[in-house]
Amino acid sequence: MASLPFAPELASLLDRLHGASEGQEGAIRGYFEARAAAGTLSWNGLDEESHRFFADKLVALDRDKAAFVFHLSRAMACRRVVEVGTSYGVSTLYLAEAVRQTIAAEGGRGLVVGTEHEAAKASAARDNFAAAGLSDLIELREGDLRRTLKDLSGPIDLVLMDIWVEMARPAIELIAPHLRAGAAVLADNTAQFEGRPYADYFAFVREQGFSTLTLPFAGGLEMSVKL
Repeated sequence: MASLPFAPELASLLDRLHGASEGQEGAIRGYFEARAAAGTLSWNGLDEESHRFFADKLVALDRDKAAFVFHLSRAMACRRVVEVGTSYGVSTLYLAEAVRQTIAAEGGRGLVVGTEHEAAKASAARDNFAAAGLSDLIELREGDLRRTLKDLSGPIDLVLMDIWVEMARPAIELIAPHLRAGAAVLADNTAQFEGRPYADYFAFVREQGFSTLTLPFAGGLEMSVKL
């Protein structure tokens, strides 16, 4: 965190949120291991039990991935960003701060469009946006992404895909028509969940002619560029 050009207040908030997320990782691993051992784990979608378990889990993007996303967003001078899967808004803050710094340096406007299905998480995320002083740069759309992402406008510079695997393909189908040439799409944990879970997502990326590579972060971080 010390290497990032953030105000102390934002750095402190992010450190607290990352700490809370990391503190939940053991419980999450235990949950998945228990479901796998019981033979009830499926990649076809979260069932009611899983939704209850994850209702209070941050599931934040790892610190190193979040730092990379910030640097890439800033290097690309991103002004219009879409985040698929906001949760408590940790990675959203990195994206919005990158947009804020671009606007401060070059003028103009910018926006991060976030998506979150859970009402309680959306409320917590908005509180975090306000605490960071970044609310004016974030539009959080609450509900099913297959509805909330229908009315996007472009050009979109960057997409962060940090959502349950089964929703990755529906999301990219809605977003892709609005991506500018050279736009980047980052999808988390594609190496961890390689093969069948992400098969539909990768099929779409190939069909649309994206250039793609897996970055060597834990679990993998797929970076696909619209040519």
